[in-house]
Amino acid sequence: MTRIYIQEVAPRDGLQNEDVFVETEDKIAFINRLGKLGLSKIEVTAFVSPKAVHNLKDAEFVMQNINRNPDVTYSALVPNLKGAKRAAESNVDEINLLVSASNTHNLKNVGRTTENTFNGFKEIISFLNDKDIQISGAIGTSFGCPFQGRISYNRVLSIIEKYADLGVTHITLADTTGMATPKQVYELCTKITERWDELTVTLHFHNTRGMGLANVLAGIQTGITHFDASLGGIGGCPFAPEATGNISTEDLVHMLEFMDFETNVHLDELIADAKYLEQLLGHEVPGQVMKAGKITDLYKA
Repeated sequence: MTRIYIQEVAPRDGLQNEDVFVETEDKIAFINRLGKLGLSKIEVTAFVSPKAVHNLKDAEFVMQNINRNPDVTYSALVPNLKGAKRAAESNVDEINLLVSASNTHNLKNVGRTTENTFNGFKEIISFLNDKDIQISGAIGTSFGCPFQGRISYNRVLSIIEKYADLGVTHITLADTTGMATPKQVYELCTKITERWDELTVTLHFHNTRGMGLANVLAGIQTGITHFDASLGGIGGCPFAPEATGNISTEDLVHMLEFMDFETNVHLDELIADAKYLEQLLGHEVPGQVMKAGKITDLYKA
């Protein structure tokens, strides 16, 4: 049975996109619940400017006060050296770097070109050199950009090469605005796995156009076993038009488990926590299984 590793991004990628600030203590309680579900990684927060992302202004306090499960990697997104220093002081397990394959999207997202962003990464990696913190490199708009259109495979491969030159061995391909198709995912991921067998590759899909779970299956066909997802399907990119939420964690685990993949995630508790999240946010979330129930939930005739 193939093991698939589920990595939860709702506390960062999800909550950053909410209209209302979720109180710090509620965030901590939410992350503590997630830590008991069998997830392999939780993206807790981002050490960014509070002016840019107000909803994550409490990054230090949250990271320093969550209950840590030793079987879970607690990660955070950092955009620059200042953010890396804040993250290190907060005892993160992993730092996520992010650059967009699309130069236009990168300029809108962080105000810098792709090339200038990598120059900043060199400073971050040098700072982290003597610290016991894993580094992961993400590539936004890997499958398409709402401003430039489709991104060439060679463009993505060249950015992976830049990360590899910096010594990064964990790579995430992010479908930032849900433009990927299963055919595209299969072709690009095949090129990557054939070229870099030493890389750990994560796929991060958005369900903007309803193809998120199909894209997961295309990725699995190429041998990839690490996937990001967001409880309830919340999230999206605040710097791109109409970039609705991530694939839903409970929908993903439900599909995988009924296809005989091993996830080690507790599905019933995951569904319960998706309903808890809906109450916490005060609005309906996109997840489907939490509404319809599992396919084994039967009704009296």
